[in-house]
Amino acid sequence: MQLLELVITEVFRQPPILLGLIAMVGLLLQRKAFSEVVKGSALTAIGVLILTLGTDIIVRSIAPIQNAMTSLAAADGASAVSEPIDILTDYGGAIGIAMMLAFLTNVLVARFTRIKHIFLTGHMLFWFPYVFVAVAVENQFSTTGVIVFATVASAFYFIVMPALLTPFVTAVTGDRSFTLGHPTGFLSLTAAIIAKYVGNKDKSTEDLKIPKSLGFFREIAITGGVVVLLVYIVVGLWVGKSAMDPETTLSLGTYALTKGLEFGAGLTIMLAGVRMMIQQILPAFKGISDRLVPNAIPALDAPIIFNYRPNAMMIGFIVAMFTSTALIVLINSQFNLGFLLLPLVITSFFECGTAAVLAEGQGGLRGAVIGTTVAAAVMVLLLAISIPVFSNTIGDWMLIFGGNDFSLFGWLADLIARIIGG
Repeated sequence: MQLLELVITEVFRQPPILLGLIAMVGLLLQRKAFSEVVKGSALTAIGVLILTLGTDIIVRSIAPIQNAMTSLAAADGASAVSEPIDILTDYGGAIGIAMMLAFLTNVLVARFTRIKHIFLTGHMLFWFPYVFVAVAVENQFSTTGVIVFATVASAFYFIVMPALLTPFVTAVTGDRSFTLGHPTGFLSLTAAIIAKYVGNKDKSTEDLKIPKSLGFFREIAITGGVVVLLVYIVVGLWVGKSAMDPETTLSLGTYALTKGLEFGAGLTIMLAGVRMMIQQILPAFKGISDRLVPNAIPALDAPIIFNYRPNAMMIGFIVAMFTSTALIVLINSQFNLGFLLLPLVITSFFECGTAAVLAEGQGGLRGAVIGTTVAAAVMVLLLAISIPVFSNTIGDWMLIFGGNDFSLFGWLADLIARIIGG
């Protein structure tokens, strides 16, 4: 058990180390020279670390917006959790064991069946068992039952969802070199399928004609920064600057500008990490797909797809933010759910941004806009139906990070758990 916990903590919960080791194995299987193995492994790990740092900066740059909404809900006494159970503290070991067993199951299925996808998004390898352990705890499973249930549910997700996403990812990238391992799954499928029928591939988001005087908007970091700047101004005028950051002494305009610049910097760093990671991990993974798991396809983090359609990603973020926030305000004002839904800033960026990219691959600009609009509405619905499932455990966590596959598969897992429990 101590060895297992060590491997889980030191490898599986450290994405740069996990992906670096996988690249090393792939290069060794290809019998590359020592210098190439070291170079490929190190650059893969560094690329993942750069991607992670960029992602952290992005999350940090938009977190005050989420904080403002959370503080409003707290002021109204609208918590989603009545008697919280600390899942990380009380069931951390069960999460780790389920994560390891689910990953090994995924590898075995890829080795011996026609489903060849291997889920390699390190932090998501942890968060899905976290959600499924919470479901089992809510249904009062025994400790062994918690581990078994979370393992089976996590393995099912790791195996099935990347496979479903593969054809839509291929439509964007032009090859089957990778797919996605991220809770954007259902939202991306929804957006892409709708875009396929209502979109128009002849007009792409990447072909948008921008006047020369506004040519700087072609830089995705500037576009993203301006969008976040405007969102901060709107939210600040709505709820007040102190609700976002009670410690800042800056004016709202200056504060919004610094957060917009921070977002742009994070986006630039994240995309640089994505490029470095792609250049190293995909050739290295060929060794694994040739020798250990024939024809294996890595399922990677969502930002890996952003480079292919950066305009679509930003359009998806904007559309999702406005659509979901408007719907959330309407629901909170018209229905008494027992808790307040919060604007899903993080989910709008990562999950719906990815959904817009895949939708663009099916239906161009129109498909990206319409598909993401529907996906944003689905996101709010998923959030609303999943919160009651976690009323004693991670309800408040789900309010911020839900509205995606965490919500959908958590809700479905609860239905199954109730049948098993009965």
